Amino acid sequence: MSEAKQHTMRRILRREVAGTIGLLADAEDFAAMRRYRTFTFSDHATYLREVERLLRTFASEGKHTTLALFDPEEYADYCTATGLDPDTSDGRSRFTAELAAAGPTVAYDGRPLDDLVPDLVDEALRRSTVEYAEELLAGIGRCADCGEDIGGSAFTRAALLLTRILDTAQPGVHHVVCSVSTDTEPLLAALHAERTADGLIHLDETDALEFTTVLAAGIATSSPGGVVLRTSVPDTQDRVCGWRLTADRLIPLTEAEVFDAYCTDSWSGDPVPPEPGVEYGQAPDLGPHEEEHPH
Repeated sequence: MSEAKQHTMRRILRREVAGTIGLLADAEDFAAMRRYRTFTFSDHATYLREVERLLRTFASEGKHTTLALFDPEEYADYCTATGLDPDTSDGRSRFTAELAAAGPTVAYDGRPLDDLVPDLVDEALRRSTVEYAEELLAGIGRCADCGEDIGGSAFTRAALLLTRILDTAQPGVHHVVCSVSTDTEPLLAALHAERTADGLIHLDETDALEFTTVLAAGIATSSPGGVVLRTSVPDTQDRVCGWRLTADRLIPLTEAEVFDAYCTDSWSGDPVPPEPGVEYGQAPDLGPHEEEHPH
């Protein structure tokens, strides 16, 4: 085989190899990595510019690249557990490979880093939320009275409630948000669904699973929470309604309660002006509750 042909084959193969860049998106994380002698960048802004230039170069070569958040504390723990020297490029590349396999990532699509980083942070928060909710459900144990798995029972109940929410929704595009306030941290999950005129519902199964998991965590721990449904139909105002999570039931909020919830800043408690083009209404009743004595 000629050398020219080998070079062409290598170039084609290089194009087909996807890569991952572990990104130090936060200035504080960047500063933490500067303690390593082999990490040669001294300025965060310069580092971000060089990462973006590298991403554009890979894209111009036809390579597909993803971004993952590089956490210095997790990196140090990883090196301790694996016996790797953290002050080496090999250690950093191996940790990045682990992030690519198991951590949250976003694909580089040509947008500036300023636009990509919020998506990456949101993906990381979403992943950590679901993992925490799963840990709550797995660790809560069994009912002392009947021996039933509380987490499993709560998940079944949450799946039923989500089905009822979508079954009672009118045709249109729906944005459904579940928020739960646990003793440790707030949990939030959202999904988009579309209900067609003939009653068919289209949604992302992964989003539905995560939504159900967060709602189940609220049910299993008897934490306060709620669900808000926003429906969009062409040529009409968006309609918003909601339910309050009480034990393992979703209690419909009145029109006034939904308005108050939407027009109050969740952090400060201060009133905010109502959103134009939005109608606030009472949520439908989700039907009878099968269990007389929930866990």
